Amino acid sequence: MPDDDPEFTSLDCSAVIADVWLLLDNECDPDARERLKSHLDNCPSCLAHYGIESDLKALINRKCGGDQAPKGLRDRLRVEIRRTVVVTETRYSTGE
Repeated sequence: MPDDDPEFTSLDCSAVIADVWLLLDNECDPDARERLKSHLDNCPSCLAHYGIESDLKALINRKCGGDQAPKGLRDRLRVEIRRTVVVTETRYSTGE
C-alpha cells in the first residue's frame, strides 16, 4: 500500500481501538505501530482507552503471571475444540 494513500495513513478511532491489543502485545509491524502511536498522540479519547487496556494487561499479568494450568488441560481443550469443529462441520454438511 502506498504511504500517501489517506486510507492507509489515517486511522479512525474504531480501527485504533480494535488494534490496541496488537500494539500492547508488540504484534504489529513497525509501520502500523507508528500509525497507531501517531493517532494515540493526537486523540485523547483513544489514548485513555489505550491506558485502560494497558493497565488491564498489567493487572492480568501481575495476578496471573506464572500460574500454570493443571496437567492435561491443554490436551482436554484440544479434544473439545476438535469435537466442536467436527460437530459444527457435520451439521453444516448435513444441513441440520
